[in-house]
Amino acid sequence: MTRFLTAFAASALVAGGAAFAQGASDTVATNPPEAPFQKVSDLVKLPDFLPGIGELFVDPATLPAGPFVAYDHDGRLVSTVYMIPISQMNADTSFNDLSAPGGNVDHVDVYFNAGHPGVEEPHQHIVLWHVPAADEASVAE
Repeated sequence: MTRFLTAFAASALVAGGAAFAQGASDTVATNPPEAPFQKVSDLVKLPDFLPGIGELFVDPATLPAGPFVAYDHDGRLVSTVYMIPISQMNADTSFNDLSAPGGNVDHVDVYFNAGHPGVEEPHQHIVLWHVPAADEASVAE
């Protein structure tokens, strides 16, 4: 059931991303993004840059799920990330009108995370990549 819900959430996010304006919103187009987004490493004990994800910013009011926006070492917006607690992924839960503030979505990755500061509960990372898969290397290290 969790796999089905994860796949459903990912497809809903892609659909939402495709319907979003052609580019990133003015709020998140540049690093650092405008308020209400704040640097995640200023909010919880995490490094400024997370290999595989990048430099994360979030509106604290949307925690724990996000959306988080992620930037590479050059300050380029590369993805929008949702962190959905496993406990919220059940047959009684819907994820509607999820936004992609980073703009167009090239592809989506979904993977399990056992928990970390800020989102301690086991959760799924749903990563909406705004760059082609080949450009994911810009956040690899």
